[in-house]
Amino acid sequence: MSDAPKRKLRVATTSLAGCFGCHMSVLDIDERLFDLLEHVEFDRSPITDIKHCGPCDVGLVEGGICNAENIHVLREFRKHCKVLVAVGACAVTGGLPAQRNHIDLGACLQEVYVTEPSVRNGCIPNDPELPLLFDKVHALHEVVHIDYFLPGCPPPADAIWKFLTDLLAGRTPHLGHGLIHYD
Repeated sequence: MSDAPKRKLRVATTSLAGCFGCHMSVLDIDERLFDLLEHVEFDRSPITDIKHCGPCDVGLVEGGICNAENIHVLREFRKHCKVLVAVGACAVTGGLPAQRNHIDLGACLQEVYVTEPSVRNGCIPNDPELPLLFDKVHALHEVVHIDYFLPGCPPPADAIWKFLTDLLAGRTPHLGHGLIHYD
């Protein structure tokens, strides 16, 4: 019998067009994070401040796709993650950012940056360093293959905990009644 420690799963996270609330829910796991760290090693995430994803077992992505940079980040992330999880309403359906999908992008930018009453002498940002905005916000599965969907806005810490512990135990994640809600 081997006394070698069991290999920890490598987990990475990233955030695209969203509010970062799903990452906050991961942190809301609170002291259970210490239990989780016995089984996983974080790669790219706000916990590690690593900016580029290496080879990982599980990738958690929050936020939808609203610009060219989001596409690039998501495709690179997919290449490095064996299992990819869309976390939260924005990743699963486009969420709140997709509310602009029924409005002309030019009109939306005009309203936000120029005609909004609180803006004086505003102008629409036009810097080549800014990523190209798309006319529509898209869910992740429209761009890459997603293995699991974890809905919610944001998914509560208990749902994320249950999902991750199911995955770690080799079970298909199952979220029973009461674990998913939209605040």
